[in-house]
Amino acid sequence: MTAPVFLVESLTGVRAGGTLTLDGPEGRHAVSVRRLRVGEEIVLTDGGGTGAEGTVAAVEGKDRLTVAVTGIRTEATPTPLITVVQALPKGDRGEVAVETMTETGVDVIVPWAAARCVTQWRGERAAKSLAKWRATAREAGKQSRRLTFPEVADPMTTKQVAALLAGADFAAVLHEEGSSPLATAELPATGRIVLVVGPEGGVSPEELGAFAEAGAKPYRLGTAVLRTSTAGTAATALLLGRTGRWS
Repeated sequence: MTAPVFLVESLTGVRAGGTLTLDGPEGRHAVSVRRLRVGEEIVLTDGGGTGAEGTVAAVEGKDRLTVAVTGIRTEATPTPLITVVQALPKGDRGEVAVETMTETGVDVIVPWAAARCVTQWRGERAAKSLAKWRATAREAGKQSRRLTFPEVADPMTTKQVAALLAGADFAAVLHEEGSSPLATAELPATGRIVLVVGPEGGVSPEELGAFAEAGAKPYRLGTAVLRTSTAGTAATALLLGRTGRWS
């Protein structure tokens, strides 16, 4: 197995041959849950593309260990970047969507309160829900051994989503009635791809019109109709394969 990944605030100034301390909740997870011991391999990342590879040099108590750094690794910025605008699903399906898209390799996730969303984020609930999505992305990033965790943006309105689509190098709305398959769309080699995943009730005609004006055509994934919590993951996997990011 590859070495487990844990999150640290910063790796500024860290060099091979030095040491790092992992404590707090991440240290507790490493020591008390993962039960890492001296000599085991570990990776510490800032979530922004840099990772410090090393071995556990010492374990202190239940929530603190020292890591002997053996090397620093930096991930290149992926291209094209893939952003998924995710309509708000019901219940915990939002976290499921964030988790699986993160594990697959999405770069940015944008929560969107579409007109036909049953779930709406308002007030304190909005702050708690957004925090859950961001925590889910962090945990899934560690689980999938990523050094660059996806950004979970602030929620956007339909007008803001349209502006995001207008600035993309390729923009698409996943829609069961799309005349063109996403599998055959002409994709850019660089830049940014933005996909919109609608709610269970579908993207409204008004939203489709606004997105079309922004340059986003409707595309279908296949013959089956996927749930909103799985469509973004399937589309991300398709694009990662087609753009060569999985090659």
